[in-house]
Amino acid sequence: MTTLRGTIKDGVEPGCVLLATGTKTYLLVGGDRAAMKSGAELTVYGTPEPDLMTTCQQGTPFRVTRVEK
Repeated sequence: MTTLRGTIKDGVEPGCVLLATGTKTYLLVGGDRAAMKSGAELTVYGTPEPDLMTTCQQGTPFRVTRVEK
C-alpha cells in the first residue's frame, strides 16, 4: 500500500479527480468522493496503477482504498 498527501483538483474531463502532491499528479480512482472536494488537503491510501486505462487524460491512475482529512 502507498500513502500520498496532497491537494485535490478537478480534472479537465467531468468526473476526474486529481491529487497534486507537489512532485506528481495522480488520478484518483475509487475512494470516498464526498471527501474529495477541490482544494481539500487529503491523505489517500492505495495502489498506483500506471497501466490502468481511463477516459481522464491527466495524472497517474491511483486506486484509492482509504481517504483521511
